[in-house]
Amino acid sequence: MQRRKFITRSALGATTAASLAAPALAQGQHPEIRWRLASSYPKTLDTIYGAVDLAVKRVAELTDGRFRISLHGAGELVPPLQVLDAVMDGTVEAGHSASYFYIGRDPAFGFGTAMPFGLNTRGQNAWLYEGGGNDVLNEFYAGFGLYHLPIGNTGAQMAGWYRKEIKTVDDLKGLKFRIGGLGGMVLSKLGVVPQQLAAGDLYPSLEKGVIDAAEFVGPYDDEKLGLHKVAKFYYYPGWWEGSATLPLFINQKAWAALPAAYQAAVKAASAEANQWSTAKYDIGNPAALKRLVSGGAQLRAFPKPVMDASFTAAGQLYQELAEKSPAFRKIHAHWSKFRDEQLLWQQFCEQPFDTYMASTRRRS
Repeated sequence: MQRRKFITRSALGATTAASLAAPALAQGQHPEIRWRLASSYPKTLDTIYGAVDLAVKRVAELTDGRFRISLHGAGELVPPLQVLDAVMDGTVEAGHSASYFYIGRDPAFGFGTAMPFGLNTRGQNAWLYEGGGNDVLNEFYAGFGLYHLPIGNTGAQMAGWYRKEIKTVDDLKGLKFRIGGLGGMVLSKLGVVPQQLAAGDLYPSLEKGVIDAAEFVGPYDDEKLGLHKVAKFYYYPGWWEGSATLPLFINQKAWAALPAAYQAAVKAASAEANQWSTAKYDIGNPAALKRLVSGGAQLRAFPKPVMDASFTAAGQLYQELAEKSPAFRKIHAHWSKFRDEQLLWQQFCEQPFDTYMASTRRRS
């Protein structure tokens, strides 16, 4: 009898201990929630799109399947360049896009993805996570009913594919160039006719001559889009995107309604995806570049006069936008101070090391 009581008490004690030790989510203390997430990008882009796919799967894992987000590629729920509108009006709870697609609303949207002659990848992440960048951006986005998290970064980008060589600044005049964001506004000062097109429209537009040149990301993604088949001159550097963050836009009301544990899961998963995407590109780009060059792509560096003219035009544009947009002026002051400090560090450590290591490859 005593032995039975002991076993019963032991079993009850073990059950109670297991219950107390189990994660709160496993005990059903949080609701089951389903969200829809619309992306501006097609599923074929397995790094840009793949980063978000990784994140939504991780959110499900971290919440024991109680919080699931269904991810939808470009055009499945909304047109690619209308993702932000869908999040703002609550058609979907979240969206994945480039913030600079929406500079027509306010030029301050440019800071969330990339600024011409801006931060490199390390600097961008430092600004966002530790330099107050996320805070100033979310203060701005709140005016649109949005909450934002970084969920991917492409690293420094190439300058795109051109049907003709760019030897002088005059060669830019009249060039119909697919380029998004503030980079297009800078180039328009030099005579370029910028076109904002979704990824899936680049190949047919370049093939049919609707545009003369197109930039997207870099070798890995450009190869997938087939841009090398319709333009042979491949330029660098993409000074308009020294790095490019792909934001996760979340409807502010939907975000506020999430339990704190679910918010933490989304933040953790997004940060992991942000880191993963850069690593994935750093693996994929070198091999893709070799394939493209062996297939006939001709690498070209922008001449220094073109770079200098672009840098000057960018500075002029920033002054103009700061006069028109209080939000741009405020974020630019914060961002540019951080950028200048980063450049000082790079000047004495990062850049000399990178330059030397690049020279060793040429000697080997």
